[in-house]
Amino acid sequence: MKVLTLKQPWASLVANGYKVYEFRSWKTKYRGEILIHAGCGVDKEWLEKVKDYGIDFPKKKILCKVVLEDCLEIDDDLNKEIHKLDKNVYGEKSRTGYAWRLGKVTKLNIDEEVNGQLGMWNYDVDK
Repeated sequence: MKVLTLKQPWASLVANGYKVYEFRSWKTKYRGEILIHAGCGVDKEWLEKVKDYGIDFPKKKILCKVVLEDCLEIDDDLNKEIHKLDKNVYGEKSRTGYAWRLGKVTKLNIDEEVNGQLGMWNYDVDK
């Protein structure tokens, strides 16, 4: 199954339904299920902003399955829409690139530690 590695707190925010857009400089034509993996990296500034959300921020774990519903080129209108969302999650900066809209979050309980990769990569869910 396809996997996307995110730094913390972003991976846990997706897994817990707080973050529905993931931002990338590249677009994808892929639509469908993907796994969200929490890599080793941590954005300490943003982690501080969401520390009171009552969620865990593990590293090197596959946290959930989501559906990649759409890949939208970011324009002024989408930036305005995003700015109306949770400022602790999205901030207030104007973005360029692509917003991947994620939905249908299913949390997973996979104990195995997994090293992440850049881009979309594959994971054998039958392990």
